[in-house]
Amino acid sequence: MRNDTRLSRMLHVLIHMARHEQPATSETLAQMLGTNPVVVRRTMGLLRKQGYVQSEKGHRGGWTLARPLEQITLLDIHEALGASTLFAIGLATDHPQCLVEQAVNAALTDAFDAAQALLLGRLGSVTLAQLAEDFERRYQGRVPLAKA
Repeated sequence: MRNDTRLSRMLHVLIHMARHEQPATSETLAQMLGTNPVVVRRTMGLLRKQGYVQSEKGHRGGWTLARPLEQITLLDIHEALGASTLFAIGLATDHPQCLVEQAVNAALTDAFDAAQALLLGRLGSVTLAQLAEDFERRYQGRVPLAKA
């Protein structure tokens, strides 16, 4: 099963957008992500519906942030993208009358619910501004490449 990387990829895009003063075109973002501009427009459209980005058509158009990074959390973006399932592990429901399956599913459901609550709480406590600050620290501390 492939991992759903939309959250990670959109966070990446939003941090890049915050660092650049001009709008980012769907084509530019698609090239950055190695995907099709239609996919970018569809995904960015989800973020636009929630007021996190805006777009302008035309010669100098493109996508820009609609809110400061301090006002956007990782959870906000996760939810705007459709709040996909956080865990690939699922419950077996082949024999719902089986008491063993019921006991296993009850234990797993409790564990999944606790893990999901913890993860969603953490996503809600981290802003995109914090990600941008982490990037800046890493950028400032990087070692320049040696010239050949």
